[in-house]
Amino acid sequence: MNRLKRIEGQVRGVEGMLENNAYCTDILVQVCAVTSALNSFNKALLANHMKTCVAEGIRRGDDSVIDEFVVTLQKLMK
Repeated sequence: MNRLKRIEGQVRGVEGMLENNAYCTDILVQVCAVTSALNSFNKALLANHMKTCVAEGIRRGDDSVIDEFVVTLQKLMK
């Protein structure tokens, strides 16, 4: 949640930059920072999903979690 709150703050910062007619390059740099923060969040969430939901499904003998995980990875790699 802390990570998402920081990202939310970054997005509000970009909005403020737009409202104040900041230099385009400065805005682009901030948008890249937001994108990087979201990517880091996705990596952490994906790792947690693997360690919990996927691992528990495999332990229960539910191999469909592997197929679901592969589909999720394909979506993320577009």
